Amino acid sequence: MAILIIGSGLVGSQIARILVEEGERPVILDVAPQPEALADIVDLGRLTLRRGDVLNPFDLVRTIREAGIRRIIHTAANPMLTLGAQQEPYSAIQVNIMGTINVFEAARLHGIERVVVTSSNVLSFYLTGGEDTGDTSREEAFPRPSTFYAATKQAVENLGLNYARWCNLDVVAVRFGAVAGPWRGRGGGGPSNIFRDLVERSLRGEEAQIPPRNMDWVYSKDAAAGAVLALKAQGLAGRVFNITMGRVYSAEQMIDAVKRVIPGARIRIETPPGTEISVTEMEHPTDLSRSRAELGYVPKYDMEAAVRDYVEWYRDLTVRGAKEE
Repeated sequence: MAILIIGSGLVGSQIARILVEEGERPVILDVAPQPEALADIVDLGRLTLRRGDVLNPFDLVRTIREAGIRRIIHTAANPMLTLGAQQEPYSAIQVNIMGTINVFEAARLHGIERVVVTSSNVLSFYLTGGEDTGDTSREEAFPRPSTFYAATKQAVENLGLNYARWCNLDVVAVRFGAVAGPWRGRGGGGPSNIFRDLVERSLRGEEAQIPPRNMDWVYSKDAAAGAVLALKAQGLAGRVFNITMGRVYSAEQMIDAVKRVIPGARIRIETPPGTEISVTEMEHPTDLSRSRAELGYVPKYDMEAAVRDYVEWYRDLTVRGAKEE
């Protein structure tokens, strides 16, 4: 099965790794590939890496035709996610919405078997409205996204559902929690970078900080596993699936997890400057029952396991870097 991964960053790289381990040779399309960072995660000799932009339909069509693509996982998004979209809403709307529409259209015209698009559980938390108790005759009947990034993700999900309903295109959305995991390249959102700095500073013996928020996380390896399950699952009744750790972690619980792996870590509770909008309070975990029942998704990494895996990856990367010097 010829599979196209659009976007090769924090999650796309792990999707490629899983597919390679399953015997596939995926094609990756990225507007600005980072082969050195990608090579930390997956053997580049076992995949095809192409440069292309989701805002250019011809890049998508050319790749689909030349590689004989049958299924697509679309992970590309505007840089810095929530924070980036608040700073540059026009760019976020172009990439997140119009870029995804280009993917849907190319897939529809070429008879692609399934498109998995990555969404976010920001749709469970960044909300306003809903005061009119669901009375559709009133103006505030339904909750609405309260950030540009959340609004783009809601649009992507709704448009995908309508492509499935009216255009016979099999679209599935996976809603990730705040993603953290191995990646030394550019990209990732506010929470991803907070996690990275928290662990790496602690390893270097520096003081780290974490915002005073309850967060619903997912490790990048679990996020990728959920996306691959959604790509290959058969007989799906639903089209939108939560992919998270299945629990909310407070700042204190995050600190405890880090200290169990890195004894002596010095961490203070404080929101890193400029990241406030990207670390909202998450009072409850997203429900994984549908993902478990239909996809067979069960997270392998709780927070301590995620920190431990990241530490092993980072130490190995540091050792390899020292040898190369």
